[in-house]
Amino acid sequence: MCRPSRGQQAAELGISYDQKLTPVAKGFVSDLDAAALSRIEKKNNTALHLKTVMSNVQSQEGSTAYDKPFTEEMIMIDGGGGAARWPGKHDRSPSMAAAEEGQWVLMATGRSPTNIAVIKYWGKRDEALILPVNDSISVTLDPDHLSATTTVAVSPSFPSDRMWLNGKEISLSGGRFQSCLREIRKRAQDVEDEKKGIRIKKEDWGKLHVHIASYNNFPTAAGLASSAAGLACFVFTLGKLMNVKEDHGELSSIARQGSGSACRSIYGGFVKWCMGKNNDGSDSIAVQLADEAHWNDLVIIIAVVSSKQKETSSTSGMRDSVETSPLLQYRAQTVVPERVLKMEEAIKSRNFESFARLTCADSNQFHAVCLDTSPPIFYMNDTSHRIISLVEKWNQSEGTPRVAYTFDAGPNAVLIAPNRKNATILLQKLLYYFPPQDNDLSSYMVGDKSILSDAGLKSIEDVEALPAPAETKMPSQKFKGDVSYFICSRLGAGPKVDTDESLALIDSVTGLPKGV
Repeated sequence: MCRPSRGQQAAELGISYDQKLTPVAKGFVSDLDAAALSRIEKKNNTALHLKTVMSNVQSQEGSTAYDKPFTEEMIMIDGGGGAARWPGKHDRSPSMAAAEEGQWVLMATGRSPTNIAVIKYWGKRDEALILPVNDSISVTLDPDHLSATTTVAVSPSFPSDRMWLNGKEISLSGGRFQSCLREIRKRAQDVEDEKKGIRIKKEDWGKLHVHIASYNNFPTAAGLASSAAGLACFVFTLGKLMNVKEDHGELSSIARQGSGSACRSIYGGFVKWCMGKNNDGSDSIAVQLADEAHWNDLVIIIAVVSSKQKETSSTSGMRDSVETSPLLQYRAQTVVPERVLKMEEAIKSRNFESFARLTCADSNQFHAVCLDTSPPIFYMNDTSHRIISLVEKWNQSEGTPRVAYTFDAGPNAVLIAPNRKNATILLQKLLYYFPPQDNDLSSYMVGDKSILSDAGLKSIEDVEALPAPAETKMPSQKFKGDVSYFICSRLGAGPKVDTDESLALIDSVTGLPKGV
């Protein structure tokens, strides 16, 4: 078969041979010789009509053409004859081909820590916006020990937003999740993944749906602020996927609308959630008081008394307290403002005595508010009370606080020691009274297991040989099995991105959680 002339080829494209062609045209004039290609490159002041270009591409590819201008990078030169041609599917990477056909999946994975309040948040003045009745202060724990991991995926093939928590699909119809999604989408920016050939314009985010998979490495709904880690990670990772720029606590404000305490998990170290005064909640944001390096001697030991879901959720408990507890109003208006100022100073000066007294007092008052609620709310149990008694007796015997305790809305004790030495002594006392049920010491400690050897506890025999604490005045009674396990941690940083795609919870091909 004879090769058509250059004029014939041009005529087939709907232009005369003498017209000047832009570089974009050269990809669609198939099999032009080198001289013709050179002519096209030199003369660039007339463009082909887009529909003519698309028609020609469809005739070559047998598929839908691009709906955007073509660049010189899209043109390939046949090394055998020096001719110009449009790259076929065999020339494109699998990810590029998928992107062209609308089958791509773009993902981001993040990890966020939990936080433990030392000045408690309990009660809202606005249920819809989640605006608190008082300021609160928390410590952020090391995400290597307590954290939520979340992967967010977006694809034009997703027909709706979906979410899985710890492998189980949950509804996203609730107002809190939708509020966070809406606020992040409003702030979304252009996103481009050159490697995968994916480009999303900011105005297109509202048309795309997301799949979200989240996993907590600690008990959910058991009073360890799992919602704080989960919602903070949800907002942080969505923000990363959609290229949202942080501006003066904006992400913390969005996280607050998902779960109040989640706003404090947006930052590491010591964090204050300002209650704010504006009715729209614009000034109710979290601010970092000091980073995790400021007081890095602190050691945190958590006694997981129960990992079961609590009977009264924090949301319903707060609502009942606001409506029925006179003590809550007095606490919010009179006690907490002064306590917050003292706690800020204790943190700034690293004054553990003041820090411990304030922490214990605020925990006790929070649970007093729960008891003052009608009907009363019982978050702690007998084991919780025994741990408080253990710490109080030790502190009193020393004449100064050696350890602080605090309990969120659950029975689990969070114990804060000023240094490693005090932490090891505390652990010895705890294991004397609460030895493991199954004699498996290694699995009884989660997180920083090295504290066991620091405390001289390498086997169950070492635990059995522990002497009774010196401050014990009554015949010693042990409560084997009353604590499920312990977690040893420290102060930690805020959320971070996991760039290793193998750590993602969602399959990059199916867009579904791995294993589903």
